[in-house]
Amino acid sequence: MDIFKYMNKHGHEGMLVCSEPSVGLKAFIALHDTTLGPGCGGTRMWDYATEEDAMLDALRLSEAMTYKSAAAGLALGGGKGVIWADPHSSNREVLLRAYARHIDSLNGRYITTTDVGTTTLDLEMIRLETPHVVGLPTEMGGSGSTSILTGLGVYLGMKACAKSAWGSDSLQGRVVAMQGFGKVAHETATHLLREGASLVATDVSRKAMEEASGLGASIVDTEAIYDVDCDIFSPCALGGTLNAGTIPRLNCAIVAGGANNQLESEQDGKRLQDRGVVYAPDYIINAGGIINVSCEIGANYNEARARQITERIYDTMRDLLNTAQQEEITTAEAANRLAQMRISSVQALREVYRAN
Repeated sequence: MDIFKYMNKHGHEGMLVCSEPSVGLKAFIALHDTTLGPGCGGTRMWDYATEEDAMLDALRLSEAMTYKSAAAGLALGGGKGVIWADPHSSNREVLLRAYARHIDSLNGRYITTTDVGTTTLDLEMIRLETPHVVGLPTEMGGSGSTSILTGLGVYLGMKACAKSAWGSDSLQGRVVAMQGFGKVAHETATHLLREGASLVATDVSRKAMEEASGLGASIVDTEAIYDVDCDIFSPCALGGTLNAGTIPRLNCAIVAGGANNQLESEQDGKRLQDRGVVYAPDYIINAGGIINVSCEIGANYNEARARQITERIYDTMRDLLNTAQQEEITTAEAANRLAQMRISSVQALREVYRAN
């Protein structure tokens, strides 16, 4: 991988390599675009197969955060941290605090929160070394778990897609196949079950599967989830699961889930469209988490305000679907255009100020 070529192509501002051999820390903090504000995005702890995999994940996720915040109308840019380690590491606190000192060295250009493999307890450890952290427990004045509003946004995105696909946004009686049953999927599932939907679920974690089963979900193997006959396929695990190999196997009318970077390549959005599948761009409908923590930055957290902004995801998704149909483009392209237009408008405004 030519990292400089990749970063130049995708417009990244920089990447911080965090290494502390004395404690075994190997981490990367990627900053994509800070036009709209400081780069904000979660810290992922994962035992990647290679160094290149870890770097690429940080770069791709930071770019997605730029678009997510821009499309949601937030004053934040895109950033992401990844710690290359086993999430069950015995020296977790030492790793997190060492990593947090690297965050602090960026002087506020990057603000972190939770992601795959990290929890609010981890944020408390990070907070011991740097103030540049959000999503802290409510008892510490923070906004609490990001998964609650993320799950709400995914659910509302599904309903917006249902309106487009079936003429009604009701999900009663619909079958939703959930790939991954972590925190966000669990929150989404509670809304779906309350409305009368049925669930099929899979996850690599036995504990997660027990939770899904306890809610009444039918359980299938991880590979079999692509072949489930369902109304909505919901990717809620790691990215890149929608590709040339898996898309032809889907038996659904809608793809809408909480995972980041669901499409392995840009062509996969067209593959879904060609099959007549309504696709909800991931960073549009899973923006509830970043919306939630944005309401914690620079002011006292207001839960009602965070929920109000998250509920706009329904209308944003409806507008994107209409734009895609009218302009004969994919929903992924429509979402990118929305985010790019906002970033470009702010850049243009800054140029006016500089000129004067």
